[in-house]
Parts: sequence; C-alpha cells; structure tokens
Amino acid sequence: MPIAEATVSVMDRGFLFGDGVYEVIPVYSQRAFRLPEHLQRLQNSLDAIRLINPKTNLEWSQLIAEMIALNKGDDQSVYLQITRGADSKRNHAFPEHVFPTVFMMSEPLVTPSAALRESGVAAVTAMDNRWLRCDIKSTSLLANCLLRQQAVDAGCVETILLREGQLSEGAASNIFVVKNGVLLAPQKNNFVLPGITYDVVLELAEQHGLTVEVRTISEEELRTADEVWMTSSTKEVLAITLLDGQPVGAEPYRGRPGPVGAQMYTWYQNFKTEVMRSDA
Repeated sequence: MPIAEATVSVMDRGFLFGDGVYEVIPVYSQRAFRLPEHLQRLQNSLDAIRLINPKTNLEWSQLIAEMIALNKGDDQSVYLQITRGADSKRNHAFPEHVFPTVFMMSEPLVTPSAALRESGVAAVTAMDNRWLRCDIKSTSLLANCLLRQQAVDAGCVETILLREGQLSEGAASNIFVVKNGVLLAPQKNNFVLPGITYDVVLELAEQHGLTVEVRTISEEELRTADEVWMTSSTKEVLAITLLDGQPVGAEPYRGRPGPVGAQMYTWYQNFKTEVMRSDA
C-alpha cells in the first residue's frame, strides 16, 4: 500500500521502546544484493534480542521480490523492520501472546555521484558513547542519530567513532584505513556492526592479493592514515578525504581519494556485476 496509508499501533514496542531490529538491502537491476547474508544478519539480531523470526528465509525472499516488483526503478533500497509487537499496556518486560510487527518499504537506491567519488567526503570524529551491543542491528538508534547530526552540523557526511582511543566504526557505516599499502580493518566485536559491504571488501582484498590486517586500530593510525574509507550498502566504498578539518593522506594524494580505495571501488563494481549476472 502507499506509505501514507500504512499504520502501526501506538502500543507497538518498536514505537515505545525501540524493541526491534532492521535490515537495509540494496537492490541492483531488480535483484537483492547478498540477500542470504542480509537474512543471516537479520536472524543474528533477532536471536540476540530473543525474538522468534516470523518468516522463513524463503518467505522473506518472496516478500522482498514482491516489494521490488511493486516499486519503480532497477536500483532500490529495501528497508525491513521487525518489532516485538503491540501489547495492551506499556511494560518493559517482554509481553506474552503478542505477534511481531513486520514493516517493509522500498526507496530509490541513491549511491554517491561520480563527482563525490572523485572528491571524497569530509568527516568528523567523536567519542563512541553508544551502548555495548552495537553488533545488533537494533532500531534503537538515538545515539547514532545524535552522532550523525554532529557531522551534519559540521557540514560533513559522517562521524567516525572512537572508543578508548580506538576506532570502532562510523555512525552509519564501517570504516577502513590504508597505511603503507596495507588495508586495516577493525575486528568484529560487540562495538561494531558486522557490515555486509565490510565482508565484501575483505573478500575482494583477499581475492586480489591486497595485504589486510584485521585488528585494533588506534586513533593515531586513523589520523595519520594514507587513506580512510567509509563503506555501507548505500555508500558502497567512499573515500573520506577531510577528517576534523585536516586533509587525509600525504602527497600526491593528500586530501584526495587514494589509489587503493579507487581500485577497491572498481573491484566492488565488477563484483556486483558478476553477482547480478550469475543470479539472472
């Protein structure tokens, strides 16, 4: 139905408590990208909040295909949200005998323009003051919203988060660092959302022989990096060329996207094409 006609109970726990999880699935050429991986991450989030998955993977695949077909455009962004459901009263404890609320919508997939990829984007840093289970893709995103707004207020695209002097991730992205030709990636833990694009980048790096270190990354390593990237389902692979007002990298790429990121972006686009062709 049209989004203006969709309704959810005011007693829904997603509305009252942020008690739910979500996924954002990119669609290229009318085909959901890395759908099994997105559905697995959805299942992991549901398991973490002790909510039974209301659909099988086959049912989700069918519903997502129907959603894609009902909306215009070859490239879309499908948003899927599941909350614990609506109860008759407001109570922090899990209610009994309620059914999950499932919401799904599709919007046009807007990826960075060629001009933005050529220039790179600006970011700011901030203390990571979110909760301790950032690996759950929870709808409780107030801290992320406040942190992302810091970037908007500064005229930037993203806020890079630091926890006890170490890089965690962006407010709405994963962050990679390149130093001396080596790709550095923060290790997955409870402070980092396991990004689908993050996994693709590491797979492509291994496939093409790029040296990778998945480990703790210090604030100093971030600030002295040759390249810094943000990755997500909508941003794909995008260079950060200005950090807290200072150009990233050294000459001849100081303040400009570097060669490793440019190569990764090409690999990523080729990979997408191959996957979509194989799924046809």
